[in-house]
Amino acid sequence: MTRRFALRVCVAAIAMAVAGCGSSRSTIPPGTADADKFLFERGQAELKERNWLKAREFFRQIVENYPQSPFRPDAKLAVGDTYIGEGTTEALLLGVNEFREFLTYFPTNPRADYAQFRLAFAYSKQMVAPDRDQSATRDTIKELQVFIDRYPNSPLVQEARKLMREAKDRLSEASFRVGRTYYRMKWYPGAIGRFREVLKDDPEFTNRDSVYYLLAESLRLSDNPASKAEALAYYERLLKEFEQSEYLENARKRVAELKAP
Repeated sequence: MTRRFALRVCVAAIAMAVAGCGSSRSTIPPGTADADKFLFERGQAELKERNWLKAREFFRQIVENYPQSPFRPDAKLAVGDTYIGEGTTEALLLGVNEFREFLTYFPTNPRADYAQFRLAFAYSKQMVAPDRDQSATRDTIKELQVFIDRYPNSPLVQEARKLMREAKDRLSEASFRVGRTYYRMKWYPGAIGRFREVLKDDPEFTNRDSVYYLLAESLRLSDNPASKAEALAYYERLLKEFEQSEYLENARKRVAELKAP
């Protein structure tokens, strides 16, 4: 069973359990006019107070019982927001499911961009340290790219690009650490291949000064004399692109050494 399929099974099971545990009592006072509006306003008040479960009960009543309500799309989004606010692994999976369903049911809704962004955001809340499985990071990048491609004029684009940078940095850092391990083991061909891969896949990697320096060192220390010229180029790129880096002083020394007669 693949991880993605297992997660879908988990989401379906949790969703069924949640539906079965829903409150059976009515939260609408008798004789209330515009009951859907009443529920939505109560849900918003609870959401503002971070009462995730109570807010969800109000919003879910709209989604399930008022199919023609103009508040239904926003209530569906709000259900997803309550899961993100809750923040547990199970809740985040359910949040992803809510936003996916919104995009299926309301693909042309004016807030579809928000749904796609929050879908990616829910994945980003599941990202783990670079030395652990990066499946959630890849899912974050995938969904953010869909958002950027589909909604280039959304007011959320800047925030999405910032989150994209964070996710890509996490993924690149994971790959960089593998290369650094090879470097420390003095297996320079493996280190060179991994560092080149990082620069190819993510040329804007925030910590690429580390990649430049260790790639240059790996090339300089390799058995191939022709690699010295390529090493020099990476030392010089480091000096050109970074005004601050822990590697600047050593890079200057290496440049002087390699350029010496």
